[in-house]
Amino acid sequence: MIALLDNSTMKASCRLLISCRNSGFFGFSPVKSSYTSPHNSCLNFSFKFHSNGRYTSHPFHFSRSQRFLKGTQNCSMARLTYGQSRVITRPCSYSIFPETKSGVSIIARIASKVRDFSTSIETRVNDNNFERIYVQGGLNAKPLVVEKIDKDENIVGEEDSRIEVGSEHVNGENLEDLNKAKVITSKREESDIEKEAWRLLREAVVTYCGSPVGTMAANDPADKQPLNYDQVFIRDFIPSALAFLLNGEGEIVRNFLLHTLQLQSWEKTVDCYSPGQGLMPASFKVRTVPLDGNNFEEVLDPDFGESAIGRVAPVDSGLWWIILLRAYGKITGDYALQDRVDVQTGLKMILNLCLTDGFDMFPSLLVTDGSCMIDRRMGIHGHPLEIQALFYSALRCSREMLTVNDGSKNLVRAINNRLSALSFHIREYYWVDMKKINEIYRYKTEEYSMDATNKFNIYPDQIPQWLMDWVPEEGGYLIGNLQPAHMDFRFFTLGNLWSIVSSLGTPKQNEAILNLIEAKWGDLVGHMPLKICYPALEYEEWRIITGSDPKNTPWSYHNGGSWPTLLWQFTLACIKMGRFEMAKKAVAVAEKRISNDRWPEYYDTRTGKFIGKQSRLYQTWTIAGFLTSKMLVENPELASSLFWEEDYELLEICVCALSKTGRKKCSRGAARSQILV
Repeated sequence: MIALLDNSTMKASCRLLISCRNSGFFGFSPVKSSYTSPHNSCLNFSFKFHSNGRYTSHPFHFSRSQRFLKGTQNCSMARLTYGQSRVITRPCSYSIFPETKSGVSIIARIASKVRDFSTSIETRVNDNNFERIYVQGGLNAKPLVVEKIDKDENIVGEEDSRIEVGSEHVNGENLEDLNKAKVITSKREESDIEKEAWRLLREAVVTYCGSPVGTMAANDPADKQPLNYDQVFIRDFIPSALAFLLNGEGEIVRNFLLHTLQLQSWEKTVDCYSPGQGLMPASFKVRTVPLDGNNFEEVLDPDFGESAIGRVAPVDSGLWWIILLRAYGKITGDYALQDRVDVQTGLKMILNLCLTDGFDMFPSLLVTDGSCMIDRRMGIHGHPLEIQALFYSALRCSREMLTVNDGSKNLVRAINNRLSALSFHIREYYWVDMKKINEIYRYKTEEYSMDATNKFNIYPDQIPQWLMDWVPEEGGYLIGNLQPAHMDFRFFTLGNLWSIVSSLGTPKQNEAILNLIEAKWGDLVGHMPLKICYPALEYEEWRIITGSDPKNTPWSYHNGGSWPTLLWQFTLACIKMGRFEMAKKAVAVAEKRISNDRWPEYYDTRTGKFIGKQSRLYQTWTIAGFLTSKMLVENPELASSLFWEEDYELLEICVCALSKTGRKKCSRGAARSQILV
């Protein structure tokens, strides 16, 4: 599926609200309709398979006012101005995913190869501030020339003109689009719990100018004080987006990506101070503003942390946005979205913000406390594992999606260098198992040299007593944090699961993490998957580290609470590592009570037996996480679009080779040995 859009030069805006009155936004006109079950996307050209195995398109050229005449319905091109709300008309909607009442299985291999059809727009970007963008060829789209797909991908079989889908063969000469090769309908009937979950998820959809743009964080009709739970959070929308994508509904995800991108360059201040350019908002809300007379207009009001509890800026929002952008392309095949100039620029702005050199010596990303899913004071400031795993994933996504040209080649080089250094740093220094714990137990301190073993001056007395008895012989995990003279030995579930998904850990380490979860099932899964961290902070430690936070009391909320939304990431990690039965077992545990408990945000106590004391009900990412897990369990082949395999090329990249210091000793050999063992 290809969407060709007119991309214009983007300009930053200082407006605080994006408004929508009679004009559309990103080409979506303000249609007064409710969101039910969309299956909309853009398909603006047709293509054919030829007997020689090559693909050719029917190219066309267009001007700003010209309409497509074939394969569309009254489709006008939207003129986008970055940071402004002036847009002309709504682009066509063309269904590529037929609506079904049962589950949908997407052949990821087919979707991944549609990447070859995307048109790329040459861009030249000032690496420092991205002030100017030049589009070669103006509004004229280049003719598409797509190379033959390799046979080893099993997409084009022995007969190059055929695509195999399940047990059926589709003749390429008669193929006008990817509809037939894209979706297989599962015959399994949805359970009552799944039907309820889909109903609740659709009821949580937020529309803007008549188009779906996201899902609110929670939608409990009995909640009289929703606070900011009625807003669309970038972090919370990820499982909702994946549920829609896996169900063949891409429009809401596309809208979300473009609208949040538009919010990226807005002015945001806290006490007259503005954070770095490229920051994504934590959330946004659609507000209705009265005009003259009886007229109203809708506006998007973002929150960058200036209204949040604790006033913490969301470091992870931009990282999740990049990850979702890749997933959208992988699943739908609409790679034209990530090739757009505005999207490429937004991507570079996030990377520029995260890759900026500072005072820190570590290759890991330095962040404040509360800047991720654990968005309250929990002692995870500095270099928390969750952010490093998301950072690593976002860098790998960006390397796939960036248009490589003179304006981006330095950025690509910086990404490769950071990936290499970060993967070695996490694998070498964050990993603990019985062998590593014993090494730390015998550490010497106050070492001064390039050859020091205890590089961060960790004192052996930091090893907690619970750890020595908790880690199984065949298991291990990545610790929560590492800083000078400090190791946070708590097990943080999201960071470890996402390290498996992104291959930040070695294959051996990834296997050991799941071994530990299986061995400590009662501690980490219990009555409801999954513990956000283990163990909880208690007594004086809780008072000092959390500031006596009454919501983060021991075994509650972020402090050892159980969060069902982590289920989809656990399912994805298990499928990747071939531990399918573990995923099914965890889904079955959740399914026993999650609906009867009215889809809570989190659970309390050591085993997750009680609904959280301040837990919101009908929490959307709890609902969406369950649905995504169910679809992945029923159709595990879908998972291949959402995880990464080991990148062996990274092991050959060494930042030391770029240094002029003359240091001969390099740790890259140690990194390679981790994989080759």
